[in-house]
Amino acid sequence: MAKSESSIIRPTLHHYGLTVSNTEAMLDWYSKVLGTSLVHHSAKPAGAQTPAGACADWISNDKANHRIALITVPGLTEDAERSHHRHLQHVAFEYASVDDLLASYSRLKEIRIEPVLAADTGATTACYYLDPEHNVVELLADNFGDWDKSSEFMRTSPDFATRPLGKFVDPDAMIAARAKGLSAEEVHRKAYAGEYPPTKPMDPKVLM
Repeated sequence: MAKSESSIIRPTLHHYGLTVSNTEAMLDWYSKVLGTSLVHHSAKPAGAQTPAGACADWISNDKANHRIALITVPGLTEDAERSHHRHLQHVAFEYASVDDLLASYSRLKEIRIEPVLAADTGATTACYYLDPEHNVVELLADNFGDWDKSSEFMRTSPDFATRPLGKFVDPDAMIAARAKGLSAEEVHRKAYAGEYPPTKPMDPKVLM
């Protein structure tokens, strides 16, 4: 017999793991993008059965013992057919406000880390990045500043039903608009209306 809805215990997402080949590049990228630091490194994560050259690094950007596990496995290769295979499509990290998201965008742009796609989806504003091994990492902020309101928007908005990815945007134009005194709500409204189009083509296939 299925358990009743009220009896289901809902755990909180704690971390995810990635198999990687370039450990140092991945540690450096996540440190710069998410502010992670190394919690523990192990040269023998599987004990005596650890393959030669394998290792593991546990990293975190908050008080959790780790948020990402990087498992280095020798001999991994790029999957040229990745978009045709089942895989984890992306992971996402949320900022408290769109201003925080845009500030992070500016900081990362200064060190030549730029999103491959940026969009106002209606519910959120999001920047999508590729890490050094081409995993998609989304940085986002809730446009409503309220999960209940953004969830209701996703459930009921005809616009969201028609185009869930919303409108592609130019984060620099949004930053300029905020600097001119427009409120975050006004900037979102204009972005969702397509008034801040990107300066270069954006193709959602890069996220696949």
